[in-house]
Amino acid sequence: MKITIHRGSCQIGGCITEYEHNGFRLFVDYGDPLTGPMPCGTPVIEGLNHGDLSRSALLITHYHADHISRVHELDDSIPIYMGKVAIDIMTVQAEHMVHAGGSEGERHRLLAEKLKKANTFIPARTFKLGPFKIKPVNVDHSAFDAYAFLIKAGGQSVFHTGDFRTHGFRSGRFDEMIEKHIGHVDCVVCEATHASTPGEAHQTERELQQECEETFRQNPYCIIYTGTTNIDRLFGLYHAARRAGRVFLIDKHQEAVMQAIMQPECIWTKSNLFQFKWPKPLVLRSKRGDFMVSKELRATTLTERGYVFIARVNPRFNELIRLLPGEKKRYLSMWEGYIDPANPSYNPGMAKALGEDFALLHTSGHCSMEALENLFTMTTPRAIIPIHTDAPAEFEARFAPRWPVMLVGDGGSLDLSTLPPPISEP
Repeated sequence: MKITIHRGSCQIGGCITEYEHNGFRLFVDYGDPLTGPMPCGTPVIEGLNHGDLSRSALLITHYHADHISRVHELDDSIPIYMGKVAIDIMTVQAEHMVHAGGSEGERHRLLAEKLKKANTFIPARTFKLGPFKIKPVNVDHSAFDAYAFLIKAGGQSVFHTGDFRTHGFRSGRFDEMIEKHIGHVDCVVCEATHASTPGEAHQTERELQQECEETFRQNPYCIIYTGTTNIDRLFGLYHAARRAGRVFLIDKHQEAVMQAIMQPECIWTKSNLFQFKWPKPLVLRSKRGDFMVSKELRATTLTERGYVFIARVNPRFNELIRLLPGEKKRYLSMWEGYIDPANPSYNPGMAKALGEDFALLHTSGHCSMEALENLFTMTTPRAIIPIHTDAPAEFEARFAPRWPVMLVGDGGSLDLSTLPPPISEP
C-alpha cells in the first residue's frame, strides 16, 4: 500500500490523503485549508479530479468545510462515503445556506445535491472498496458523527484518525474502541493540530458545561456565538441554561440542526444529553427576515427568567440583540482565531459583534499531544505521518525520539512495503 499526502502536511485543514494499492485509489477528505485556499489552488490529482476516475473512491471523515468543501466539484462517477447522521446535518446546513444566495449559496446547493448521492456506512462494520477493507469507527470531534478509518490492503494496515479528541462528551470509550476495533497497525496518519501548542491544557466539554451553568446563574442575559453545527456544544449550552433557569433562545435553523440527530437510528439519542427536556428551547420565528419577539415576551419571560441567546453574525441577529432586555454579557464559544486580526481566518463581523468586553467559553475540538502519545502506545505503528498541522517540525521533535515519525511533505509518498519489520516494544 502506498500513502500519498496531496495536501495537509504543513497547514491545518484542506487535507487530501490517498491510499493506493494495485491501481485502486482510495482518497480521504477533499476540502480547503482552514486559513483559506492555498495560493496555488487545489492540486491536480490523478484519480480524483483528473484522469482515470474508474478505480477511485472518496471517504469523508466529517462535515467541516476544511474536509468537505470541494466535494461538489467531483465527477459523479467517484463514489463518496460518509456517516449518515453527518449527511443529515450537512444537508440541513446546506439547505439553509442556499437561501443566502450568491456564490456561497450556489456552492451549498451543489453540495446538497452531491450528498444526496453519497453512500453511508455502519460504524465498526467493515466494507470493501476495490482491494481495500475499511472499518469506520466513530470518534469525538466538534463535528458530530465524525469518523476515523482502519484501512487494510495487501497485508498492511493504516489507522487514519481524522480530526478527533479525547476530552469531549463522547470520548469515554476511546481506548476501548482502539483496543477492540483497531489494535496494532503498520502506520498511523494522524491529525496534529496542536503540535504548535503541546503544553495547552484541554478543558473537557463536561467541565465547560459546568462553567457555563455557573456563568449563566451569575449573568442572566447572555449572548453566545458558537458554531451552528457544533452539536455537542449546542446541547451542552442548552442543558447548562436549563439548569440555571434561563430561557434557551435559538432560531428555526439551529433547532433543525439539533433535531437532525434526534432520530432512532442515531446511537447517541439514548443519551440524555442529546434530548430536549423541560423547558424546551424557545424557538424564534421570523417574518420577512425579521425575528418575531413580542414586547410582552421581552417584558415578562425574558426579563424575569433571563436568557441564553445563541447568536450568529448577521444584521437580523444584531437587531434582535439590540431589542433583548437586560445588561447583556457576550461570550465566544469558538476558536479565537476568528477574532484575531493577525489570523488569516479573521472574521471582522464577529469581532465587531463581540466588542472588546466579552469572555471565552470554549474548549478545543482537537486532541492533545498526550492523547496522541496514548494512541501510539496502543497501536505501536511502524510509521507515523502527521497531517492537519502547521507545525510538523515540532511534532517530529516531540515524538521522534520514541516513535517512527515520517514527515511526508505535500505531494510526497510512503510505500508501506519499504518499512522496517515491526518491533515488539517502542
